[in-house]
Amino acid sequence: MTADMTADHATAEARDENERVSAAVRRPPRPFWLGLAGIAAVLGVHEAVSRLELLRPEFFPPVSVIAPALLELLPTAQLWEQILGTLQGWGVGLALAAVLAVPLGMLIGSFEAVRRMLRVIVEFMRPIPSVALFPAALLLLGITTGMKVSLVAFAAFWPILFQAIYGVQDVDPATKETARAYGLGPVARFWRIIVPSTSAYIATGLRISSAIALILTVTVELLTNLTGLGNAIGSARTAGQFPQMYALIALTGILGWLLNGTFERVEARLLHWHPSQREGT
Repeated sequence: MTADMTADHATAEARDENERVSAAVRRPPRPFWLGLAGIAAVLGVHEAVSRLELLRPEFFPPVSVIAPALLELLPTAQLWEQILGTLQGWGVGLALAAVLAVPLGMLIGSFEAVRRMLRVIVEFMRPIPSVALFPAALLLLGITTGMKVSLVAFAAFWPILFQAIYGVQDVDPATKETARAYGLGPVARFWRIIVPSTSAYIATGLRISSAIALILTVTVELLTNLTGLGNAIGSARTAGQFPQMYALIALTGILGWLLNGTFERVEARLLHWHPSQREGT
């Protein structure tokens, strides 16, 4: 009897191992490798288009020319000064937008009267592109870092605001009623129910606004002589240094990718308890 049970157990283990191996064979490539394949394909197309002169190679140099230009720029102090200028405008503008948008969004989402009172103003201001305010900001603030930060903050403000509003409105009414039934006051309900439930929405708004803030930062730098990657891109274009120009554009994209990945990792770590994170694992 014992020998039979041992044999059955060994057979079951072998079957489980075979199933794991089969599952591993059937498992599709990881997203990381798929991402690398996509990047390689895009770079290959870029190289071919330039080498075949489908676009003028002097204005659209191949990757094999842009990559060395990027490697030449990386060790220079001037490049890192430009990166620091961009990160400064991006970070201060995004932080200012968050400080203003989060409490206002939670206030609007919590009170119907406030939402109705501010609805027209919000709907009027939201569609205005930040770049359209550039002339006014230039007249009021001049070509200063404050002007750049103000435009970045305006653009980054709206996604955070609306995510905060939706987060508050999405709180389960039954949960709030249960907390009220257990004697929790308004302040306790706010910190124990509304804030945790809204945090995932706010994190998403911050991640979206991060990309928008970077776009506006580089755009303002392109239009002015303020220190940053946008200014460096414009200077390279004016000087006819097109490999350096495309290298700086690629570096801007890499910076945006790194910032987005950082936000995703911080969000996953801080909100590991939230259902939205558990569903993604």
